[in-house]
Amino acid sequence: MTIHIALLEDDAVLLDRYVELVRSASDMRVLWAAGSLAEARRALESGTPDILLVDLGLPDGSGLEIFAQVKKRFPACEVMVVSVFGDEDNVVAAIQAGASGYLLKDTLADSFLATIRELHAGGSPISPSIARILLTLARPAPASATESVPGGPELADRESEILNLVAKGFNFGEISRLLGISTNTVRTHIYRIYRKLSVHSRGEAVFEARKLGLLDF
Repeated sequence: MTIHIALLEDDAVLLDRYVELVRSASDMRVLWAAGSLAEARRALESGTPDILLVDLGLPDGSGLEIFAQVKKRFPACEVMVVSVFGDEDNVVAAIQAGASGYLLKDTLADSFLATIRELHAGGSPISPSIARILLTLARPAPASATESVPGGPELADRESEILNLVAKGFNFGEISRLLGISTNTVRTHIYRIYRKLSVHSRGEAVFEARKLGLLDF
């Protein structure tokens, strides 16, 4: 299966390097590469991406501005931030906007292609410092704050089981093996969970599920 990659990065030298690396992989193809939000919006007509790698600091705005358009047009596209910004505000904003991964540029060089494959397989690549921020935010709130919200979404038993495994960090392939079901079945359940929670990414689903008291831990 060929992984179709879209790239949004304003550093021309770095963008060329990304393109070169993707083209060196037999299982990947560059669908489009853009250096600004305006270019990216025009490039959305070029086909359906499986993966979008996006920088945040762009000459005509934040990379977050493209998330909603991509998620609306291509719901199955996995979006990963690759940025120099690692502060809590940007991390939370990216997760809430639908990012499935968040890497700092200085941690990417040696694992670029492996990271893309991990993301496509259902993983959530995150730099260690970003993971620390997310772990801090995900610490259990007082019991009164995590009680189920009346009228909240009702998940089927299998959906609840998969959501809990996602929250524990398992990727789609690992969940498939643990439950004895196909990866495509896992993805189907995930998309149903997204619809019920009104979210667009694994990270956002976990945050929403914790807020609604839908997790078992």
